[in-house]
Amino acid sequence: MKPTSGFPSAAARTGSDNQLLIQALTTASKSPLLALAKRIADAGCNLSESRVSTIGTETSLMLLASGAWDALAKLETALTKLARDESLHLTHYRTGPRENSSHLLPYLIEVVAADRPGIVVRIVDFFSQHGISVEQLNSTRYHAMQTGAEMFQAQFTIGIPAEIHIAALRDDFLELCDGLNLDAIMDPVKF
Repeated sequence: MKPTSGFPSAAARTGSDNQLLIQALTTASKSPLLALAKRIADAGCNLSESRVSTIGTETSLMLLASGAWDALAKLETALTKLARDESLHLTHYRTGPRENSSHLLPYLIEVVAADRPGIVVRIVDFFSQHGISVEQLNSTRYHAMQTGAEMFQAQFTIGIPAEIHIAALRDDFLELCDGLNLDAIMDPVKF
């Protein structure tokens, strides 16, 4: 067996398997998106994925940087300095590439209903019981323009294992939604 030196292998030093997940939360008026994107580029890393959203009065960012191990180390140092800003809640940690999920079929679920507690819990529980992963979730409450009623809307992107019978799953899901008085659709994601 070859002894290890404690240093990453040549493949790890240069491969795109080296990734850093960065999460930031701050007030919407002080979005750190530009500052983070600059630090990623200045460190010699690529911005592989990003999610930015404003929720309430806060802005939430989730960024995935990739690059050589030494470039990520440089980025980690820059982020540590940026995190000294007390108005910015910043965390980061190393992660790896996502496992191949080619056996999962992407579907979009849209739900609209009169707002009440527990809607998301019931839907996520249904998917969990069927071994289906929730890949993305966006939800909001709003007042209907015409009546002023409090409404709830959600969009789920789910990954359905290929061995699940889609028509039977759709029937079960729509039956659940009918029982909860939710208006819902389930369609394949089309790119």
